[in-house]
Amino acid sequence: MCAPADNFCGDPSHFSRRTLLRGAVGGGAWWLTGLAERLALAAETRSGKKKPPRSLIVLWLQGGPSQLESFDPHPGSPVGGQTRAVKTAIPDTYFGSALERTAAVADSLAVIRSVTSKEGDHERATYNMKTGFRPDPTLVHPSLGAVLCYQKRDDVEIPRHVSILPGQWPARGGYLGDQYDAFKIGDPSRPIPDVRPKVSRERFRQRIDDLFQVVEKEFARGRPKELDAKRTLHQNSIRRAMRMMSSEQIKAFDVSEEPASVRESFGDTAFGRGCLAAIRLVGVGVRCVEVTLNGWDSHANNHNAQHAQLGILDPALSSLIRELKARDLFDDTLVLCGGEFGRTPQINAAAGRDHWPHGFSVVLAGGRIRGGQVVGATPDRLPSEDRAAWTRYAADPRPVEDVHATIYKALEIDYEEELITPVGRPMRISEGTPIKEVLT
Repeated sequence: MCAPADNFCGDPSHFSRRTLLRGAVGGGAWWLTGLAERLALAAETRSGKKKPPRSLIVLWLQGGPSQLESFDPHPGSPVGGQTRAVKTAIPDTYFGSALERTAAVADSLAVIRSVTSKEGDHERATYNMKTGFRPDPTLVHPSLGAVLCYQKRDDVEIPRHVSILPGQWPARGGYLGDQYDAFKIGDPSRPIPDVRPKVSRERFRQRIDDLFQVVEKEFARGRPKELDAKRTLHQNSIRRAMRMMSSEQIKAFDVSEEPASVRESFGDTAFGRGCLAAIRLVGVGVRCVEVTLNGWDSHANNHNAQHAQLGILDPALSSLIRELKARDLFDDTLVLCGGEFGRTPQINAAAGRDHWPHGFSVVLAGGRIRGGQVVGATPDRLPSEDRAAWTRYAADPRPVEDVHATIYKALEIDYEEELITPVGRPMRISEGTPIKEVLT
């Protein structure tokens, strides 16, 4: 069983100001937090106030999708390339023609067209987009999903943080601990390995009992008696894994239970199946699901490469929005769609576009996000040859940090709260400012 399956509950070794208050009230009983959350949501429902989303779905487009072929086309201009545009459900707003189905649900989306960062390398930019911080050699920051799971404690029998089709750099727990790393799986058309015993239940339990005895005996060898083997936490890890193996919630990973018409609407791709699995997982209480679509790095033959990937994204994203609504999960779920950066306005000698962090598109949707909004803009001209002017290319620029603060604000997580790292270093959850235009 994979170690990330341990991410069911919080790590009491990490404290924030809010955590200390929790301990003072409940003597460390973190389940009171979940009870308080449910009571607060019930009170909001009675008052007519819209409750915050409880889950996050991240559609991660690894490699750097081109904004000019997708959510910010400029057809017929010096930067437009071969892409044509299609009308969307937002008045006077167009998407690239390969996103025809997504354009029809654009009134449910908030498109931020002027996202900027200072990272143009794939690994560093991925870290920046997934954590809201630039890489730091002295610290590993937690991803969005890790922070969400840490801040919102609940009792789900399967991992609360899941990565489907993970790439090179899946979401991590960082200084919050490895138990907040995403639980990684492949194509949902295949069963999750190692979750079904190959022997009878009685024999399986005997094997687990024998394992406990062996591990504890070996751990105790050569150590003082007062050093209790339980401090290794291996018993908790094994019991959580066993709980997952026997849980009915594990069926949420199995998209074959869906009607054929629903599966077909997402597209016959691993990414489409991952998006459908994400809906099923948040439906049983999973806090964060990341689904990766790799292959966007189009330094050559950009138009064809981007359109091939958009042909996978379009049915999956549009069906994700529709199915969340059909299952009454849209207001309970926040959706983020984007990659580590965009592509250059210039088309290079190989008919490709290179890395461009100076104005690219990110899409938000779902709980507490105001649909039908477009924030920021990029011009239909080539940037100045003056490299310093590139950072002023986008109108109304919004740094990556602001995207994170917006997501945390929508999830009702105090983005200004300081968490204390294992070495005693205070770290704010986010250094950004929420984008008010896209929040309800």
